[in-house]
Amino acid sequence: MATVNPSMSGAEEVRGDTALPGERTGVPLADHTTLRLGGPAAGLVVATRPDEITDAVRAADAGGHRLLVLGGGSNVVVADEGFDGHVVRIATKGRQYDSVGDGLVQLTAEAGEDWDEVVADTARQGLGGLECLSGIPGLTGATPVQNVGAYGVEVSELLVSVDLLDRRTGQVRTVPAGELGLTYRNSVLKHSDAAVVLRVRFMLRDDDRSAPIRYGELARALDVEPGTQVDVASAREAVLALRRGKGMVLDPADHDTWSAGSFFTNPIVGEAELPEVLARITARVGADQRIPQYPADGGVKLSAAWLIERAGFAKGHRGPGGRAGLSTKHTLALTNRGGATTSDLLILAREVRDGVRLAFGVSLAPEPVLVDCSL
Repeated sequence: MATVNPSMSGAEEVRGDTALPGERTGVPLADHTTLRLGGPAAGLVVATRPDEITDAVRAADAGGHRLLVLGGGSNVVVADEGFDGHVVRIATKGRQYDSVGDGLVQLTAEAGEDWDEVVADTARQGLGGLECLSGIPGLTGATPVQNVGAYGVEVSELLVSVDLLDRRTGQVRTVPAGELGLTYRNSVLKHSDAAVVLRVRFMLRDDDRSAPIRYGELARALDVEPGTQVDVASAREAVLALRRGKGMVLDPADHDTWSAGSFFTNPIVGEAELPEVLARITARVGADQRIPQYPADGGVKLSAAWLIERAGFAKGHRGPGGRAGLSTKHTLALTNRGGATTSDLLILAREVRDGVRLAFGVSLAPEPVLVDCSL
């Protein structure tokens, strides 16, 4: 979760009567991101209760100050210069399960709940639906913002509603999932400063069965046919094993996990452009190689990781200086190899993006929110 209010420009000190209650100054945002990158915040508040979130956001808005709402820092890239405004870090806790009949249970989770802890809890209780989203770093409030998805399941399939602080009115309101514009890794909440997620609701099943296993790699790991349902715990463990093998489960000792997860979204190529793109790919990799492609709204979805590797960027590829590099386990993760700066990471990202465009005519878009920096 990262929501930025870009309405103010220029540096602004946050101190004296402009400071928010409980705010600390000069806190390195590298300490609050999974990339371990980002300069200092002019001021940072850790909000452990929903009213602390609303009070801090309303105070910042009333003063006309820049505001960054930060969750787990797993899907954000912060400039080396830091952020010259208020940062509100979401740290609220709380989960509630309510049976609604017909084998369905509604889960309500506060935005600051660790996402994987929430998924683990549902698996322990035999509640099916979220298990394929195991091991994803970050907080629960971020999941609807980018319509988190993995292994054939997206949040949009299970989301009931969210409680939002509407920054234009200062009011808290409940918004049904159908009004959030949820599409592939996107929603009306992403790249917008209009609202802050306070809590999220999901509808789960109480039969201890997973969602149908749609993703081929996961089906093979479970030794089942696609479309099969398995027990929730087995699906979760298989997903975690696959993610660990790709460096996608956080481990402070493993630099392959010092990333923002998948840095680029899988590109969707329109039907009109697809023949030329496929021809360029075939010319480079040979006609005998299968090109991963999947149906998508408006065209065909290609694998960004596959394109990156075929464009000449192998696992472990390092950018200039060697401080930022592709994961040694997965080409879609751009990582801090130790001592990197945000500038190092963005240079690598541009190299990869431009290389794929040159090779195949496909433009890769970043998945993380870029705070005061750009590609």
